[in-house]
Amino acid sequence: MKTTQHQHEHDLALNRLCLLRLSAIGDVTHVVPIVRTLQRYLPQSSLTWVIGKTEASLVGDIEGVEFIVVDKGDGLFGAAKGLKKSLAKRHFDVLLNMQASWRANILASAVNAPRKIGFDRQRARNGQQLFSNESVRGPQRVHVLDGFFQFVEALGIYERELRWDIPVSAAVQERVTGWLPAASPFLVISPCSSQRTRNFRNWSAQNYAAVAEYAYAEHGLELVLTGGQSALERDYAEAIRGSLASPVIDLVGKTSLKELYALLQRATLFIGPDSGPLHMANAAGAGVIGLYATSNPQRTGPYLHLDQVANRYPEAASEELGCSPEQLRWGVRVRSPDAMQRISVAEVCARIDELLGTRDKA
Repeated sequence: MKTTQHQHEHDLALNRLCLLRLSAIGDVTHVVPIVRTLQRYLPQSSLTWVIGKTEASLVGDIEGVEFIVVDKGDGLFGAAKGLKKSLAKRHFDVLLNMQASWRANILASAVNAPRKIGFDRQRARNGQQLFSNESVRGPQRVHVLDGFFQFVEALGIYERELRWDIPVSAAVQERVTGWLPAASPFLVISPCSSQRTRNFRNWSAQNYAAVAEYAYAEHGLELVLTGGQSALERDYAEAIRGSLASPVIDLVGKTSLKELYALLQRATLFIGPDSGPLHMANAAGAGVIGLYATSNPQRTGPYLHLDQVANRYPEAASEELGCSPEQLRWGVRVRSPDAMQRISVAEVCARIDELLGTRDKA
């Protein structure tokens, strides 16, 4: 039976809640609707969020939440020691440990709470169940955000507040305004995902350039390139720019997370692979076309735009792993450097037309 807001407000067992999700950027954006739901349906409860330093720079000023920032530079046990010291005299009614990693496990042990809720046996990793005394319930083959809402359901709350509203200061807004084309609609492309071993999520620079030319010619969207400071991302930016005749603003390596979020709030459209910026664009309200072949968009796609994904994961899984997505363990990735090339420029251009409400021009 669903509980009511009135009942939540008087649930004295949930006065002090601690959330633990350190990283990564995309996953942290998925936690924000969890915070908004708790704020709405447990308005008398205090919320504390243990979070990574980089991620805190994006969401760490959300109103009504105490953020305890953990710096990876302090080392695993140094961070745990610091957290334990800062929470030495603190008691929480429940810990929602939404990260299955050894780092999160060690930090969870520093939180004093009689209820420590983690993932179920199928989704717990790195021994998380040894550091929890309760598990979430519900379907396991769900989107990451839906899995996070199962933590809220473990508290007896079945309503959802699917809202982000990440704060952006006036100073950041003003700075971003100075970078953008005056009164012109624009497309943001963040071409690269995080650089990890055998993490083949990036489409080709030539394909991105072709799509950008189409978006400008057919829809008048100027291109804004974004990304980090790595050599790969700079190489991508240079290759894309060098292939374009249409206007481009290159902000690769030049924005903070807050500035990127403010930029995405104004974007007409975002195109990119499974990455933090893609999920930020989803949170910011931009139109999003996700490019997926090596990871399953039903698990990690742009939550509000799953019907606009260019999805070649089923074909890549069949070709490389010999199985359909339904036969694979949930979350299995395709480790093929050629998989993303299954996505065609024509397919992405068709998605642009669909999202912007026009007909594909044959």
